[in-house]
Order: sequence, then C-alpha cells, then structure tokens
Amino acid sequence: MLLRRFDLHKPETLPALFDLLDRHGEEASVLAGGTELLIALKARVLHYPHLISLKAIAGLADIVDAGDCISIGALATHDAIARHPLVCRYLPGYAALSDNIANIRVRCAGTLGGNLCFAEPHADPPAMLAALGARLRLQSATGSRECAMADFIHRDFETDRQPGEILTAILVPKPVSGHRAAYRCYGASHRPVAGGAAAITMDEAGKCSAAAFWIGAVCGRPVALEQAALGVIGMDSAEIAQALPALIAPEIEALEASDDNHGAGDYKRHLAQTMLLRAAQAANTVAA
Repeated sequence: MLLRRFDLHKPETLPALFDLLDRHGEEASVLAGGTELLIALKARVLHYPHLISLKAIAGLADIVDAGDCISIGALATHDAIARHPLVCRYLPGYAALSDNIANIRVRCAGTLGGNLCFAEPHADPPAMLAALGARLRLQSATGSRECAMADFIHRDFETDRQPGEILTAILVPKPVSGHRAAYRCYGASHRPVAGGAAAITMDEAGKCSAAAFWIGAVCGRPVALEQAALGVIGMDSAEIAQALPALIAPEIEALEASDDNHGAGDYKRHLAQTMLLRAAQAANTVAA
C-alpha cells in the first residue's frame, strides 16, 4: 500500500526542529530510523501531513563516555550500539541484545530512540534498559529533563514524552564492580514474544547487594519483579540459583498477559518465566 502524501522536513538544528514542531503540532511526527513509523504509515494506521527527519541534526547519534554513564544518542542505530567499543566494554549485556534485534536490515536502520518512543510492546530494549537503571534525556524548546526508563513507557504505544519534546539521549550508568546483566528472549517474526532482563551485583564477600529483574514484551510496558529482586539480597550465587524460581513465580503469575496473535496469556507468562531464569542464570554465573 502506498503512503499518503506528506511533506518531509530536514532541520539541521534543534531550534529549527522545535519551530517545526510548534508550527505543525499534531499534524507532524519526528522521523528517526523509520523502521516502525514507515510500516504504520504504509498500512495507513497512522497519517501525518508532515514528517520531520532528525538525521541532519549533529550529535544525536553520538555514543560517548559521560563520566558515570555511557550516553547513547537517540539516533544511534542498534548495529552501531552493538559494535561500539564503549558499549562492548561497559555494557556487554546490552551490546549482545542490540546485536540480536530483529534482522540486520532493521539493526542497521532502526534507532534506539525511535524504538523507545514508538513504544511497540514487543520490543527488546526497554526491559534491559530498565534493569540497567537507564535514564532518558528529553528536550523541548523550553529546556530539558530526564525520565527513568522504568517510568517512560506507560502502555502500548504511549510514553511520557510530551508534545514538543524529543528524546535526545539514553544515559546508562556504568556498572560497579561485581555487577553483571543479561537478557534473554523468545521471538517470532523478528519480534519478542517474551523477554527477561536480570542485573545482579555481588559484593566482595560474594553476596548479592543489589538486583533487578524485569519482564518485557508480555504486557503493554516492561514490568519489574520487585519482590523477587528484594528476595535475593544477601544470597550467594548458589542460593540465588536455588531460590529464584520460587521467588519469581507469584509475580509472573500476576502479569497481565492477554491472548493475542503472539500466543495465549498463560503461554506468554510461561515464556517470561523461562526467559528471566535464563537471563538470571547468565548474569549470576558471570557475577560469581
């Protein structure tokens, strides 16, 4: 199906971008990689008379060491993230996730910022970034603010991004000593049906001092298993491996997983539990 007619704008600065957003309002959408938006436009699920490309604005694809965190520009592609030395050094679990998104064409064109802002529920990055404690930098004509990844996605295709705002960077904390993270997913048609992200920090005595367990792609937004994360504090690696299946079971059973063309709710909850246990095993083994 052919796209409906639209005007394509290519601002070269942020002030020019914000002027266009202010001028065209709800009739405009920003365009990053386009791997999600263009499909929706072709299917005529969405229509915008004006598309505003971000690609000519300098710096939005940069990946830099920002002191206590790695700053990943919103226009950085999944492939660039997977191969970047800083990400591979400090965030190897996330580099592995990026290298496994969809297919090579999507990884080379799709951007992390576009993925997060589109908020398609069957996506890999949100759960892992939430487990890593990432923050998102949002900018508008009046200033900038930060939002925790854990709070950014509200539900299917709905985020905390306000009218006139764009996502400029994803700030991922550098891991402390003893911290490891991993992500595992099961997918169909290049989209995850269920994913699990685990981050575990072990202290010098070999005991867990912090943990985060997140489920992605099952509900409309990533979900934290908070009680399970609290439950493993103070455990060593062997104790975590033994206790975790029982700890996560109640929160997995409570997930609001609906029946759809990706599978029945019970099936997705089962997959979520399996994927999270595999992610936790990987993080726990390396952390040990």
